[in-house]
Amino acid sequence: MQLLYADSALLVLNKPAGLLAVPGRGEDKQDCLSRRVQAQYPDALIVHRLDMATSGLMLMARGLAMQRALNRLFERREVDKRYVAVVQGQLQSTVGANEWNLIELPIAVDWPRRPLRIIDTAHGKPSQTRWRSLAFDSATNSTRVELEPVTGRSHQLRVHLQALGHPMLGDALYAPEAVRAQAPRLLLHACALRLAHPESGELMRFESPADF
Repeated sequence: MQLLYADSALLVLNKPAGLLAVPGRGEDKQDCLSRRVQAQYPDALIVHRLDMATSGLMLMARGLAMQRALNRLFERREVDKRYVAVVQGQLQSTVGANEWNLIELPIAVDWPRRPLRIIDTAHGKPSQTRWRSLAFDSATNSTRVELEPVTGRSHQLRVHLQALGHPMLGDALYAPEAVRAQAPRLLLHACALRLAHPESGELMRFESPADF
């Protein structure tokens, strides 16, 4: 865990892959980013999460008032988040090079296999992800992509890319075994955050390059 920024209102952290964002069920799932941060900043509170397997930028609020203020920014979709991922196969844009494509597929809990999610046009919640291809690697038959979640469903990016037929390398939940084995971890990283500071209104930008 790396602290990138701290002030009286918020903290910006870089979460490593394999670390829970919040405690899970069971004694073996109590070590997590939130508890590590609270050991140094007791007033630090969660406002959003990353999957355990996902690395990258996370915000935490300093105190209840700032938690409410940051929650409102997320609810109004005024926090811009960008991710980078590597997916199996050649993912080609349908709208032109360097243009943003949009996935609109509703997501629901796969109750027999929870916590997995599925595309469910009858009962799923509306879910949107913007994406664009960055580079194709013919040697590994994989594509590096930039992702921007418009909505914030659990596992949204992983489920949406799987639904396109391009699961993420190293994904133990949604990729077939051969694709899972192509990387030692899930190749998904929260690489950029942009928001207006909840106190000053100053536009703040944070970046974290992926290490893959």
